[in-house]
Amino acid sequence: MLQFLPAPVRGVIASLLLALNTILLCSFLFCVAIFKVLPFALTQRFTRWVMGHTHEAWISNNKAWMNLVCRTRWHLTGLEGLDYQHSYLITSNHQSWVDIMVLQYVLNRRIQPLKFFLKQELIWVPVIGLAWWTLGFPFMKRYSKAYLEKHPEKKGKDLETTRKTCDKFRSNPVGIFNFVEGTRFTEGKHAQQKSPFRYLLKPKAGGIAFVLDAMGEQLESIVNVTIHYPGASGVLGSALWKCCRCGGAFSGTEDSCAVYWQELRPGRGIPIGVSGLDQSVVGRQGCIAGADASGISRHLRSKDRSLRQLLRVYTCPCRSCRRLRS
Repeated sequence: MLQFLPAPVRGVIASLLLALNTILLCSFLFCVAIFKVLPFALTQRFTRWVMGHTHEAWISNNKAWMNLVCRTRWHLTGLEGLDYQHSYLITSNHQSWVDIMVLQYVLNRRIQPLKFFLKQELIWVPVIGLAWWTLGFPFMKRYSKAYLEKHPEKKGKDLETTRKTCDKFRSNPVGIFNFVEGTRFTEGKHAQQKSPFRYLLKPKAGGIAFVLDAMGEQLESIVNVTIHYPGASGVLGSALWKCCRCGGAFSGTEDSCAVYWQELRPGRGIPIGVSGLDQSVVGRQGCIAGADASGISRHLRSKDRSLRQLLRVYTCPCRSCRRLRS
């Protein structure tokens, strides 16, 4: 609707709408949080229901302003079969800060609102930190290698804390999200790591191991997501916040986002992760062994091929994007 405006102007409008949406719904959440601390089952169920729908309302409002400022053509494959009443572990490649908003846009009300593990220090982030706590995001305390050398008794405490945090999810469906690469893909990081993949960084299996160890029996399946922006650097994000270097030439006045989904479902009686990954790298509790991530690597090679295919099918004709396909 506002596509006629210059990209910087639309970026300002998007920023203001996002801030307004966050402030209004966070203010409501903080009022609900008063009842969250009451030790009664009825109030706990009520606040959990209200906060879940508030989370979905925040995402729906974001979808509204995204549609207002940026008309996006979505190419979605493989979403069939997801169930709102089941728990999932969602993994994805990571190219831009927009990735999480894309996943929220597409998955809202298809599964439970996404939650991801956060460092304990982030609870002190103004407004957002308290909102994360109110919504029940799992916080984990990580210790550095130097700290553990001085305090060996703390080894394993981070995983123990995570397990306790995840206990509250056992009786309720949840969507847990993790970037398997651990950080955003850039050509610089790719070269520095000497990654064996063309479009991905080396995997960091620790986050997935935490989830599988703490929640493996509850998870219905692992949902492997591959995101591709035909404008190379994230057309959607570029259109919202800055002038895109390829301007949306891919589809005239529209920007595009291609999302491919693959559900890795284990067989009955087999711990989650065994079927989708590899038995040799899964421990007794479904935890990926840190010393051997060959199963994750095979998983990423498949994702790398998916990205190459998406690059061929959904392409931007500008010179910089053609260079990435080579």
